[in-house]
Amino acid sequence: PRKMIMLEGCVQPGMSPNINAATLRVLDKLGIQLQRPQNAGCCGAINLHMGAEAQSLNDMRRNIDAWWPLLEQGAEALLINASGCGATVKEYGYHLQHDAQYAEKAAAISAAAKDIVEILASEAENIQAKLPANLPAHTIAYHPPCTLQHGQKLRGGVESHLNQLGFKLRTARNDAHLCCGSAGTYSVLNPDLSYQLRDRKLGVLGEAFGNQPPDMI
Repeated sequence: PRKMIMLEGCVQPGMSPNINAATLRVLDKLGIQLQRPQNAGCCGAINLHMGAEAQSLNDMRRNIDAWWPLLEQGAEALLINASGCGATVKEYGYHLQHDAQYAEKAAAISAAAKDIVEILASEAENIQAKLPANLPAHTIAYHPPCTLQHGQKLRGGVESHLNQLGFKLRTARNDAHLCCGSAGTYSVLNPDLSYQLRDRKLGVLGEAFGNQPPDMI
């Protein structure tokens, strides 16, 4: 069977465990087995945001040690469904470029890292073939994360993919490129400004739908 590695993450499984579970179900339907090495952990972003660079680099080295054998055994990609983690892993090669022991492996890991939308876009025909004929036409409110738009430069990918699958996707008419207020540890360290950004984002998303709330967000 085809195999890919999935970054479990540290925050996402605790706050939204359904995301990883849904990813496993979807990729299983596509004939792709996801490998989840238990000795991997946080991508290093949290320590990096906190200015703890040495700890962050150790997070990266630990993950490389966990993932590298699986890549050598034929895993096609390193799948990441949290865009903030993806932006960080795609920079492993940069952060470890001066580490003689890890530089080459780090660059290869960054090259193998793919956001979930990149994987799904490459499997578009396979997905279309497996969709039921009576798929409900859900209307979805969508905020493209800053880390996906600006960090990974994957603007518009989610929108075009879901529209092709028949979903009615709407983003905010204004300020869709701006932060939602989370920004890694920003929501904890700067809550007042974070809440202002959050409320602004919710407001412009609400304006996009008027009096017709979306089926899901």
